[in-house]
Amino acid sequence: MQISETLAVVSGGASGLGEAVCRQIVKDGGKVAILDLSEEKGIELAKELGDSALFYKTDVSNTVNVESAVDAACSKFGTVNAAVSCAGVPTASKVITKKGPLSMDLFNKVIQINLIGTMNIIRSAAAKMLGNTPNEDGEKGVIINTSSGAAYEGQIGQAAYSASKAGVIGMTLPIAREFAEYGIRIMSIAPGLFETPMISGLPEKVQKSLALTIPFPKRMGKASEFAMLCKQIIENPMLNGRTIRLDAAYTMNAK
Repeated sequence: MQISETLAVVSGGASGLGEAVCRQIVKDGGKVAILDLSEEKGIELAKELGDSALFYKTDVSNTVNVESAVDAACSKFGTVNAAVSCAGVPTASKVITKKGPLSMDLFNKVIQINLIGTMNIIRSAAAKMLGNTPNEDGEKGVIINTSSGAAYEGQIGQAAYSASKAGVIGMTLPIAREFAEYGIRIMSIAPGLFETPMISGLPEKVQKSLALTIPFPKRMGKASEFAMLCKQIIENPMLNGRTIRLDAAYTMNAK
């Protein structure tokens, strides 16, 4: 699929990695529906991107909300043929804390947003893709999920986050096998340390210290580099059913 033909829904699209993906798609001639809880940022970005974008306030953990957002995208663009899930929360907590055991409400919140939210996007977008006209390869759509290096080497305090991101990886291949019948591809990306609002909120000294732990290049990844990989996934039909680590060979320490 050519990115210029992309009609995408992007969750977490108002900032960070998701925003970069939205900008990349529109820059290359595609169209995007920006799904995010941040109304102010979402409206501002959609206005900047013009007629090639729309914003829909979306809680990815709410099934009805997600379905409505995908319906809105289809109403504007005629259909959707790509979906990128970037919405997520990095909430951290040890399993045994000074105040007692890990709050199951906190654990559930992380799972609901990072894992259930990803499935909500997948199921809603794929249902629309079924009606698309296939290209010469028989392809009707492509789905991209965001996992994390924490899915492989989660740090102390990341039990909930790591579980949610490992779940994203775990469901990628089974879904690819199922969706092969429909001509829909699905991939996941596991980023390392990237310049996102989560990282930029850390003290500058901490950011520089983290950058020194990255083998090469010795810097944080740029959101635009994540978007570049999304573009390649959209355009390269042989990318399917796998998770790509985008981390400059970075491996997380225990803490």
